[in-house]
Amino acid sequence: MSPQYPAHASPRPDYSTSLGRTVSDYDLTEDSADKAGVKPYERHDASIAQPTPISPSQSYSVPPIISPAFTPPTTPGGSLDLSTPPSSTPIDPSLTTDAAAHASSDATSTPEDTTNSKLDPLPEVSCEVRARIPTTTGQEMFLHLYHNNADNKEHLAIVFGPYMRSKSLDAPREGETEKDRMIRGAYVGTLFPGRTSSRIEALKREAGVAVPNNNGQAAAAQATDNTAGTLPMSPVQAPQKDDEEKEAEKEEATDPWKEAPLVRIHSECYTGETVWSARCDCGEQLDEAARLMSLSPYGGVIIYLRQEGRGIGLLSKLKAYNLQDLGHDTLQANLLLRHPADARSYGLATAMLVDLGLGGPLGSRERERGIRLLTNNPEKVRAVEGPGKEVLVRQRVGMVPLAWRTGGKEGVQGKEVEKYISTKIEKFKHMFSS
Repeated sequence: MSPQYPAHASPRPDYSTSLGRTVSDYDLTEDSADKAGVKPYERHDASIAQPTPISPSQSYSVPPIISPAFTPPTTPGGSLDLSTPPSSTPIDPSLTTDAAAHASSDATSTPEDTTNSKLDPLPEVSCEVRARIPTTTGQEMFLHLYHNNADNKEHLAIVFGPYMRSKSLDAPREGETEKDRMIRGAYVGTLFPGRTSSRIEALKREAGVAVPNNNGQAAAAQATDNTAGTLPMSPVQAPQKDDEEKEAEKEEATDPWKEAPLVRIHSECYTGETVWSARCDCGEQLDEAARLMSLSPYGGVIIYLRQEGRGIGLLSKLKAYNLQDLGHDTLQANLLLRHPADARSYGLATAMLVDLGLGGPLGSRERERGIRLLTNNPEKVRAVEGPGKEVLVRQRVGMVPLAWRTGGKEGVQGKEVEKYISTKIEKFKHMFSS
């Protein structure tokens, strides 16, 4: 019997040997085989090696495709209150963190407490560029583009708030100039015409030295020096604190370590995010995650992974749509196309979170702060924490469909999305709450 991989670590199928059958030959229903008296373990072509016969005294059960590692308590829902953060569920520390951190002082941890052997080692990631993005809602965020040694895709981190910086982006690179650093986004404060250095202003402010702004006036040394830095004050405003400076001081007064930031691990969905598909609620979840992070004083980050169609790609995803119109659900469609039910992995997400200062070695300050993970998928909680528990998920924050929260007045609606969500609940064991 094959090893019991979790959903996020499904092995890639072996295409080296053709089974000699087309998609039409597959039948996931029980009726035809049961009427013919065929037992579940005998449904194979004669050309395929048969399994070892099972004696009448032995019981037979098909292992589940999706087996959640644990089942946290039901996530409480709530009414559509756009001014308050969503309800969340604390994660059982005995399941998601090293037991030694929560046990008595004389307890001894074991390797099982601090590692997850089912996950591959983390890939190497490097943030290549960061840019400020003003949004249509008036909020600003910083878009980070990552390269890695696991694939040739460009994965993204959408960062809200001033408290997360990429270590790999800020690291000096051989032969680069100060202008090179500013062009790739490795600067502090705010870019403005005429700025010549990515770092000197920060060094002077740390030393308490007044720094001239782009108008030649001396700006107060307490001007903010984070990624959401304020624009330089004009000469008329210099003697007094303007609204931007007050807001900067308010941000500096907020302790970024007081509360774990929100994190959403989002897999690319071209159909749901770009062409208005009502087959899923992916676009709605992306918008909701951005809204919540914009409201939080601690900010947050959306890790945007290029894993279209649960990792099977857009071509196969569109074929799966046709299979769904023929009566199959999303899980069945993936299997009929000879793909795993869920081919995604989250090692890249973990590595990107560590690079952004939201994780690290056991006992480090970055790791112990933890994150609040926006997800309905219990498998994702364990997967995101990484093989060495590099990231600590302190809370799972459920994402209730907007249509449920508004009684059908808003949100994605239709028979397709209803079946999609039903399959998530019944077969993928996702946890929703109305």
